[in-house]
Amino acid sequence: MTIKEAQEAVDQWIKTYGVRYFSELTNMTVLTEEVGELARVMARKYGDQSFKPGEKDNEEEEIADIFWVLCCIANQTGVDITEAFKKSIEKKTARDKDRHKNNPKLKS
Repeated sequence: MTIKEAQEAVDQWIKTYGVRYFSELTNMTVLTEEVGELARVMARKYGDQSFKPGEKDNEEEEIADIFWVLCCIANQTGVDITEAFKKSIEKKTARDKDRHKNNPKLKS
């Protein structure tokens, strides 16, 4: 599935089962909530915390939830994530093509 197909699938799901999109502000808040849920899993899986009884490692699910809400926001605001991402890679390449290679903090 391409990113464009993912955006279309989310849109079709919303139109079929979701009644309508939540407002952009609500979806921004939901995105923040989903990022927090991923942060909790990451802190337990890769950080110093341990999972509480009943908690599970659902890192994959949380990442997918973030992508879902991001697709919602993009659809609502008319953003083609594929095109925006291509532009982002171009921007980062032009800006940072030598920056990280020359960063002594990243040398091993």
